[in-house]
Amino acid sequence: MDTAVASAAVRVAGLVKRFGKREALSGVDLEVAPGEAFGLVGANGAGKTTLLKCMLDFCAFEAGRIEIFGAPSAEARARARLAYVPERFLPPHYLRGREFLELTVRLGGGAYSEDAARALLGELALETESLEQPVRELSKGMTQKLGLAGGFLLARELIVLDEPMSGLDPASRVAVKTVLARLRREGRTLLFTSHVLADVEELCTAIAVLERGRVRFRGAPAELCARYAEPSLERAFLRCVHGE
Repeated sequence: MDTAVASAAVRVAGLVKRFGKREALSGVDLEVAPGEAFGLVGANGAGKTTLLKCMLDFCAFEAGRIEIFGAPSAEARARARLAYVPERFLPPHYLRGREFLELTVRLGGGAYSEDAARALLGELALETESLEQPVRELSKGMTQKLGLAGGFLLARELIVLDEPMSGLDPASRVAVKTVLARLRREGRTLLFTSHVLADVEELCTAIAVLERGRVRFRGAPAELCARYAEPSLERAFLRCVHGE
């Protein structure tokens, strides 16, 4: 196997995905290097979540290939090296917070540590009392942070997040971004989608702009701003997707 291919955390080549006659992904090529904080950005319906679902083997695709650390994404050994938290995260409502975290870690092959869980909840600005609460009693934001805590406690090399800031208030967003920055400093690879371009600009070393199933740009946020001579990523993004 080619060394460059094997060294990529995620490699997508010629990916095509259709829903009936609609082509959701049209020959997507993408590569995420180990240790990168990589953001997938685009309008609703651009193909961001579909790309993640293809990568995670949640749905089949018509053409192309996806590799995770050099292994085909359809193989369990590839997905064993990542943790994933969806945007619409709905843990079993009857579990208490502690039960959910412990079950997540044990199913992932790890050993649950109460001290590690409490420390992480503190970083995420989630009250430790939530460990004793049934999930059905938690707010949307608290439930989101509980899901993120479960993903982070798995200690995987690659962390895949779909809109991780969904439902979070400003203080919680700061807390989550602080943890994500720490994980990247520790050498984890981050791959996430987001509509909040300020968060992407702050966290990401590289981004891909998706528009109608095609990659319009791949590079550092500052490179996109420079391409369109715009001071903000938001304005540069708008010019990119509008074909200016």
